[in-house]
Amino acid sequence: MPITGRKQSLLVSEQQILSLSNQQYKEYMSSAKRSTNVTNTEMVKKVGRRLADAVTSYLNANGMGSEVKNYIWEFNLVQEKSANAFCMPGGKIVVNEGILPLTQTEAGLAVVLGHEIAHAVAKHAMERMSIQIKQQYGAKILGTVLGAVGTTSGVSNIAQLGFGLGSKLSSLHYSRKNESEADYMGLVFAAMAGYNPQVAIDFWKRMAASNNSSTPAFLSSHPSDAKRIADIQKLLPSVMKYYNNKK
Repeated sequence: MPITGRKQSLLVSEQQILSLSNQQYKEYMSSAKRSTNVTNTEMVKKVGRRLADAVTSYLNANGMGSEVKNYIWEFNLVQEKSANAFCMPGGKIVVNEGILPLTQTEAGLAVVLGHEIAHAVAKHAMERMSIQIKQQYGAKILGTVLGAVGTTSGVSNIAQLGFGLGSKLSSLHYSRKNESEADYMGLVFAAMAGYNPQVAIDFWKRMAASNNSSTPAFLSSHPSDAKRIADIQKLLPSVMKYYNNKK
């Protein structure tokens, strides 16, 4: 995969994942209550737009503009108390009001949204769904289906496998590698958008401190809070050049 620099085994196409994403996003927003706080809603849209522009510029500059050519960006703040946010494939970003006391500033919010956008553009959802399909159906059945790839029926069957798993793209459990990639790329995107990536350290410390009884959906169990913070501290010197170039 061009953005991550590693090979991914993908059994679903971008068309399939975007179709599933759009369906689940519409279902989610049909029942979600949008925030009535105008100031915070505008902040989410502002930060989201700046990040989307930075991501698009970064990809275009590196010959990867096609990665988001089918994205239609949307930014929503919803009335949910949990400290969570997600970006579904296709650029559908949702932020819970409950995470704002932890992000505190636009830069803190940019750290969160940069991380979630990175998951989307790095095709982590496609990767996780592919793994789920393999685990659920095994190599024997999968081999029969994949043998028909390139035909209408083969592609349709793969899509049906993915839909049949009932995967919620907004709450996938990413791997340690996925999380590390999203941490790094998210900081780069935030820095390119003009936000100081150094605020990530204090943000993740606040997230760790708030994690008393149960792990918020936004926090994966991989890596641990302490390791994530330590890893980000190591990444900051290489990320700061993107921020300094924006000054």
